[in-house]
Formats: sequence, structure tokens, C-alpha cells
Amino acid sequence: MKIRLLTVSHKQPAWVLEGCAEYEKRLPREWGFQLVEIKPEARTSGASTERVQQGEAKRLAAAVPKGARVVALDERGKVFDTRAFADLLQRWQHDGRDLAFVIGGADGLEPAFRDGAEARLSLSAMTMPHGLVRIVLVEQLYRAASLLQGHPYHK
Repeated sequence: MKIRLLTVSHKQPAWVLEGCAEYEKRLPREWGFQLVEIKPEARTSGASTERVQQGEAKRLAAAVPKGARVVALDERGKVFDTRAFADLLQRWQHDGRDLAFVIGGADGLEPAFRDGAEARLSLSAMTMPHGLVRIVLVEQLYRAASLLQGHPYHK
């Protein structure tokens, strides 16, 4: 199983890049983790939220690997504790399909794209900046991998 994180974002500050890189290097090599930044839609005067989301959704859809399970990060998604998230990843790993976790732009994911995802995951009901979501997700992937490998890093 390969894991790709697609994120609609601009250039991130150093603390985000460093935080992601720290946990990314700890992920299992067989997961082939890859972070893909998707260019946000231009915010011209008069551009509606709907138009912005549609443009970003097109770029996101083009970046999803063929046959990958799309997991939309959304505050209305399902909340998992660490053990349940690890178990879910293990089930998905046995399916043999790649995963594409998706973080939307400043206006969130286009509703049709979000609703078309096979799963929706909430890291918190609170609004977080995209860079922090990136770090939290990669850290949780690492934590789940550690748990699945029998390491005690789940407390």
C-alpha cells in the first residue's frame, strides 16, 4: 500500500515542513509516503467559493492515483481513536489498494468531491490551519504504524 497526501496549499512555513519531514522519515518504507501540494485556485475578484472549490477539485482528482481509496479530511468526518485508526489502516493495507488522503483549500473541499470520497476522516471538530493538519495526519500515520508494528508509541 502506498500512501499519498494531497493538500491544496501555498508554500508552507519551515515549522510545517520540518514537522512533516520528521514524521515522514519514520513511516514504514513500504507505505511509500508521498506529499503532493496542489496549487490553490486563483482568488480573483468576484470568484465564488463554488468556482474556487471546483477548480481545486479538478486538480485534486487529477492527482489521485488510479484505483486509490480517497480519504477526505473533513471536520464532519468520522473520528477515530489511535487504535481504531491503526486497525482501519491495517484493513486497508490488506485490501492492497493505495490511499490518497486529501486536505482541501482555504474554502474546504468541493462538496461533490468530498461526498465522493470513500471515507471522511476528522482529526478534530476544531478548525486548524492546513499546515497543522498536515503534521497531525502524518504523526498519526506514524503512531498507527508504530502500534501495528508492536511498538508502545500509542499513549
